[in-house]
Amino acid sequence: MAFENVTKPPRMTAPPDLRRTMPPDAVLAPWHAPDGWPLRRLDWPAERPRGRLLFQGGRGDFIEKYLESFGHFRAAGWSVTGFDWRGQGGSGRLCADPRVGHATSFMPWVDDLAALWRELSAPGSGPRVALGHSMGGYLVLQALAERRIDPDAVVLVAPMLGLRSPLGAHWGGRVARFMAGRGDPARPAWKGNERPASIASRQQLLTHDAARYDDERWWTAHNPAIRLGPPSWTWVSEAFAATRALERDRRIESIRTPILMLVADADRLVDPRAAIRIAGRLPNATLVRFGPESAHEILREADPVRNRALAAIETFLQEQVH
Repeated sequence: MAFENVTKPPRMTAPPDLRRTMPPDAVLAPWHAPDGWPLRRLDWPAERPRGRLLFQGGRGDFIEKYLESFGHFRAAGWSVTGFDWRGQGGSGRLCADPRVGHATSFMPWVDDLAALWRELSAPGSGPRVALGHSMGGYLVLQALAERRIDPDAVVLVAPMLGLRSPLGAHWGGRVARFMAGRGDPARPAWKGNERPASIASRQQLLTHDAARYDDERWWTAHNPAIRLGPPSWTWVSEAFAATRALERDRRIESIRTPILMLVADADRLVDPRAAIRIAGRLPNATLVRFGPESAHEILREADPVRNRALAAIETFLQEQVH
């Protein structure tokens, strides 16, 4: 595992107005998974393509949150594809309450990712990159361990490879499993915020940049159907179990794909220590760490953090993808 400290600014970024504007040359349309489930997908081809980049967000995310980042990668020559995970954004819901993020298993998400990856891997499409944030980072690494995807390079941003819990992962997982087995398994695990018993505001947990945080609220105000609230107890239980199983999976140590991992040491949603442990076991990983200046959403942080992250990604892709 290598460590990298990149400080140079990225060569190009998206204009600020892209944060609240769907680009007219991007295609937003349904895409059907092999089981027929309709997922909302975005394709934004580059004018002179360097390759393809599949971007996957985290729990509760939706395509519009990352249009600014999509614009940056497209300006750098990447044709960008993203989709809302089933059960959130514009891809339907997995329980009766449309505000609850529910899942009985994370494996359908891996299946969706693998199916779309096959479609994006047509001959002549050029280099292919997978970028996953938070829960999306876990799912990308899980798909890699299972040999379900074969990207030329991978970027994991604040990956959910362990969950923060005041009780620790072991007891947090046991409590979640107990609660999921009592009453309605799809009921919300808590009323609001991104984690229980937190005195921090949701913005403080996600980003120090109030304007970028307001972008998310602007999109959900204009399209309330894409807004998601807290997870169900079953989702929480599955998240503890899935991340624990992945960390124990010895297949991690045989992943030869170049991987860049961006970790926020002060992250209060996912456990950065778990990500750092796994980074140390990956044969071809570069780890970039951020201090208290960054919360969970590194690519939606204040410009000094975001620019450093984008510069690290650009340097990595220049070195690894030709």
